[in-house]
Amino acid sequence: MPDKKRILLIDDDEGMCRMMKDILLDSGYAVKAYTRSVEAVEAFRAGHFDLAVTDIKMPEMDGLEVLGRLKEKEPGLPIIIISAFATLETSIEALRRGAHDMVTKPFEPDELLYRIKNALRHKQLLTENSELRVELAGRFDFKKIIGSSDALNNVLETVKRVAIRDTSVLVSGESGTGKELIAQAIHYNSPRKNQKYLAINCGALPGSVLEGELFGYKKGAFTGANESRKGLLEEADGGTLFLDEVGNLPINVQKLLLRFLQEQEFRRIGDNTSIKVDVRIVSATNADLQEGCRTGEFREDLYYRLNVFNIHLPPLRERPEDIALLAAHFIKLQNQKFATQIKGLTVEAAQALAAYAWPGNVRQLRNVIEACMAMEDSDLLTLPVLRQFIEVGTGGAGAEPAMSSSPAAPWEDDYAASLARFEMEYLKQLLQNAGGNIEAAAKAAGMNMATIYRKIKKYDLSKEDY
Repeated sequence: MPDKKRILLIDDDEGMCRMMKDILLDSGYAVKAYTRSVEAVEAFRAGHFDLAVTDIKMPEMDGLEVLGRLKEKEPGLPIIIISAFATLETSIEALRRGAHDMVTKPFEPDELLYRIKNALRHKQLLTENSELRVELAGRFDFKKIIGSSDALNNVLETVKRVAIRDTSVLVSGESGTGKELIAQAIHYNSPRKNQKYLAINCGALPGSVLEGELFGYKKGAFTGANESRKGLLEEADGGTLFLDEVGNLPINVQKLLLRFLQEQEFRRIGDNTSIKVDVRIVSATNADLQEGCRTGEFREDLYYRLNVFNIHLPPLRERPEDIALLAAHFIKLQNQKFATQIKGLTVEAAQALAAYAWPGNVRQLRNVIEACMAMEDSDLLTLPVLRQFIEVGTGGAGAEPAMSSSPAAPWEDDYAASLARFEMEYLKQLLQNAGGNIEAAAKAAGMNMATIYRKIKKYDLSKEDY
């Protein structure tokens, strides 16, 4: 049986402290509760707890100071702040100081348990991610692959398995998902890791130029060929060649590549002598190559040669839990590059990033963060600046889905009233569709359960409403 998770609980209200302790004990947690914050901080020892929950308004030492003191002793400890007087300013300050989350009083037991479960899972994922990186140190180049979602971890586990097998791999996925990073990870964990890794974008060059780049040419083969030149296949001998946008290969080049994959040899343009090399081919596409085979635009025999093993990289919208980690990573990179001091995002901006559909995937997110940092005047990226670069709550990508029916004449109310009415109706319909299941409703809307609970309270909805 797994060990119980240990929780430090601090609240000067004895009744509230006792109630929370009972809730946590009933849910299988080990709890150490204090009603004096100073005593709790003095008794705290790093490594003794998995998570801390503290009230913010307390005598002697308030929750923000408790947060700082605990973080000094154990920086990786997730801490949840509880407050009956939460403001946006307080929330931002708590997050700046390292709080994992905030819960506003009054709250339902399920909401507290959900926040705790989420914080512990986040810590576990970070620990597992860290252990994985240590395990793969020197074997994988995962430094640029940011994320802790199950979808991404499944991809990385697949990379780990296929990389050691010297066979052709086709990486599929939408544009901007990071397919070349996966190709690099395959190479740097393969027996070829100490040899060359070369890459070419097959959609960026005309067919005649592409053929020369891949296979090379002999002096005098065509006008301008003043000397013989090695192609990428020859240069990559012993290593890996990555063919990006492989679906754009012209038919004549497809034929030559197929011959190489079958024979492991090729001829330079204008040469009658075959050159034998040992190169692993990793290719990538955002197109449907099977459809290309049906239309005759892509050779079916080449498709099966390239697609010995397929790795599909999911789009960013299917792994929303990675968005915050990626955003933080890109902010850090920009701070280092331009000596700026952006600390993160406001709550509203973070929620907008999480809700957006990201049709351009990770590449688009990186570009948006860079653009926002160039325009932002404060030390946090704000929603008004973010609105300049993505559609937020206006019916575009990332906006909440429109209702199938809505009250008549919405323009008769002011903006705030219309928005509130829409949100309430949306929430009711969402819960009805989920059969009243809060967790299912949150998943369907791309929201967290705590947000659903808050909105139910905000609009005073009862179970009869949904």
